[in-house]
Amino acid sequence: MFKSDLLAGQRILITGGGTGIGRSIGHHFLTLGAEIVICGRRENVLVETATALMDETGGRVTYKSCDVRDAAQVDALCDWIWQGAPLTGLVNNAAGNFIAQSESLSPRAVDAVLGIVLHGSAYVTLNCGKRWLAAGAKGTVLSIITTYAWTGSAYVVPSAMAKAGVLALTRSLAVEWGGRGIRLNAIAPGPFPTAGAWERLVPKPELAAAFEAKNPLKRAGRHEELANLAAFLMADDVGYINGEVVTIDGGEWLQGAGQFNFIGQHMSDADWQSLRAKK
Repeated sequence: MFKSDLLAGQRILITGGGTGIGRSIGHHFLTLGAEIVICGRRENVLVETATALMDETGGRVTYKSCDVRDAAQVDALCDWIWQGAPLTGLVNNAAGNFIAQSESLSPRAVDAVLGIVLHGSAYVTLNCGKRWLAAGAKGTVLSIITTYAWTGSAYVVPSAMAKAGVLALTRSLAVEWGGRGIRLNAIAPGPFPTAGAWERLVPKPELAAAFEAKNPLKRAGRHEELANLAAFLMADDVGYINGEVVTIDGGEWLQGAGQFNFIGQHMSDADWQSLRAKK
């Protein structure tokens, strides 16, 4: 789909890059010529992923454990990265989420999600941004959010709060930093299955099946589709896209937003024919 050197010369940090969507994005970036840095809390996972990605693609992967909830660890991570070479891009992918009745949430549960998603994204974005600005260098930030960042969602309230904050961060800094060479965008995915997330969010098979099919395309997203979009938005070739959030959900949120969209699930062909006959 893309020229093989689309991301050549780029050095991109992917938070939460050891598993799931972050790993898939990293793999794709490597095939397009980028060098990637991955971080996460579990070093053993990072080691395994870095080794596998280099074996699979022949690209260069470095890694360092980091809890993005801790601003001091983020600063140490960025110091370590820049000692090797400056980054050209950042993907805010690290996330935490679970379903719960909101009245049962403890402050610790709320803080756990906001710490990773909102505070972590802010800490890493601001740390990279100040380094790019000080050097007069260009940079690109891509954050993985969700469609309920603007609609809200029951049962995942801390995640909705956090993702809405990351969207606000993206749009605010796109204006403040865009004229200084740093552009920021976001992707809002629908259901893209990963083992860890599905265990926490749709723990029953019937829930997973319903979740993956509740969009006009009646299927879950494929990781390569999301990785293709991420590569597109990180590429210099689309450098005029700034402050945008691109939805990739098969039309899921639109289907839920239209007041009469539900009708299609309750009308048979015979019902429609009967209705036409009455006109």
